[in-house]
Amino acid sequence: MTLQEITRSSPARSQLTAGLRDILPLAVGVGVYGLAFGLLAAQAQMDGLQTGVMGTIVFAGSSQIIAVERLVAGAGAGAALLAGLALNLRLLLITASLRDEFAGRPWWQVVLGVHLATDENWALMHAMRARGRRTGYWYLVGGGLGLVAVWVLATVAGASFATAVPEPKALGMDFAFTAAFIAILRSLWSGSAMLLPWIGSIAVVLLAGLLTPLDPTWTLILGGLSGAAIAGVLGSD
Repeated sequence: MTLQEITRSSPARSQLTAGLRDILPLAVGVGVYGLAFGLLAAQAQMDGLQTGVMGTIVFAGSSQIIAVERLVAGAGAGAALLAGLALNLRLLLITASLRDEFAGRPWWQVVLGVHLATDENWALMHAMRARGRRTGYWYLVGGGLGLVAVWVLATVAGASFATAVPEPKALGMDFAFTAAFIAILRSLWSGSAMLLPWIGSIAVVLLAGLLTPLDPTWTLILGGLSGAAIAGVLGSD
């Protein structure tokens, strides 16, 4: 199916536009911390073009922030790349959970879906399903297209006008990243069956952070894997 055929296909087009429309509230938060990331990228000597190309090709907000933050802190390129990859390991689980949406599709649609799958549009798709809405591949792609457009525009703006924008932390812009993930968690909550996996995940992160010398990146990964393991043992979705 070509892009022209997709735009003529009513079910695909309606899901695509629904995904674009529904992602807008979350895209606002992405835009704010995208602007903060652009300012950080400028501190790492990246210009607007480089930041935009990175955002389009990599399109992994949290991992880009971690990687560039390490560069600004003086870590080498290898350490920055490793930190970004480690934080993005969770996307292996996210894309693996999309196997039903990708099944039977041409390779370019699978590649497009994998590239555009993020925490926000993946969580939104499942939240809408929990409310009884029919959402699938094109809903996910629509949300991803909205996010990547806002992300690239915001990061380029941040990097291009870094000298004219005040320090992000002084304005509380860094909290936008946390606020976006709190909104995602709220939409993913489906009942008391999730309580133990969530508590277990939080406990592992706190204990690993307080009692071990592990980098925060690895404590988050341990927490995510622990929560998934507890959910698997309990038979939770």
